[in-house]
Amino acid sequence: MTTSQRVSIIVPCRNEHGHIASFAASALAQKLPAGWTLEIVVADGMSDDGTREALAEMAAQDPRVSFVDNQELIVSTGLNSALAVATGEVIVRMDVHTEYARDYVAQCLIALAATGADNVGGPWHAVADPDGGPTQTAVAAAFQSRWVAGGAISRRLDYDGPADTVYLGAWPRASFDRFGPFDENLVRNQDDEHNLRIVRGGGRIWQSSRIQSRYRPRATLVQVFRQYLQYGYWKPFVMKKHGQPARLRHLVPAAFVVALGVCTINAVVGIGAWPLFVLVASYALVVAAISTAVLLPAPQSAAVAWRVPAVIATYHVAYGIGTLVGAFDVLSGRPPRERFTTLTR
Repeated sequence: MTTSQRVSIIVPCRNEHGHIASFAASALAQKLPAGWTLEIVVADGMSDDGTREALAEMAAQDPRVSFVDNQELIVSTGLNSALAVATGEVIVRMDVHTEYARDYVAQCLIALAATGADNVGGPWHAVADPDGGPTQTAVAAAFQSRWVAGGAISRRLDYDGPADTVYLGAWPRASFDRFGPFDENLVRNQDDEHNLRIVRGGGRIWQSSRIQSRYRPRATLVQVFRQYLQYGYWKPFVMKKHGQPARLRHLVPAAFVVALGVCTINAVVGIGAWPLFVLVASYALVVAAISTAVLLPAPQSAAVAWRVPAVIATYHVAYGIGTLVGAFDVLSGRPPRERFTTLTR
């Protein structure tokens, strides 16, 4: 007699009425290996756009779907709320704004069994919506570039091997028993922090190119700016918690913002404008070179191409400002600022 095993998909969401039905349909259509069953636990951040009603209807129609309240409205608390009621031997995190290969969960299970890792995941692959427009297409193109991402392995679509973090993730239940749940003090970077906890605790993280999904990025520069402002802001809080030194890719945007501010002040007070000119001209050349590296492998329309430099600059400046503000708050002992605790999607 074969004993059935269960895999639990946990999903945080808020005000996703336009996306939750299609997401649930794709998640329920996952092709699992023999002997495995599926459940989906959605942590709803007290949605007021009809999402909760849609979830209630889905749960009434399919016992594999359930939802819980996430009254704190942030991702980390939502993940932990879903995790608390999930019953699977394996936990797979999903995001409403990502499309998944039919064998996504199956490949997670295969990777966990083959590697014995404490967390596995696939690459972070950004693809614009079919009707997303040129700005979202430019955001996706820049997102995938290793030059924009600072060489992050998680953006490499062909990489198989050990990693320090992966997109979303899939864990044996025992990983949470050993390393704990997500840090609810973090609005952003809670996945990076949890992965850092795993690695520092002697665990292993594995990235498999066979675990395939397509992430839908932000569609406007304002949305991208707010998103990366928060990513930058919360990084110093993670570093403080673990005594982790900053990596070069975390420091460069902040250093550029500081240099830009100093040079601008010098120009305004009359000390000299030439350092500002040299800095801006140098950065423009760097952005042009990165833009060329983004566009050469995958040529885009003119409407997309001229937006790519603006997207790259937005990534850098927003992350740099966020890192500086976060570092100031950490060093001065201030609690996290309220404006950085509100999710940007």
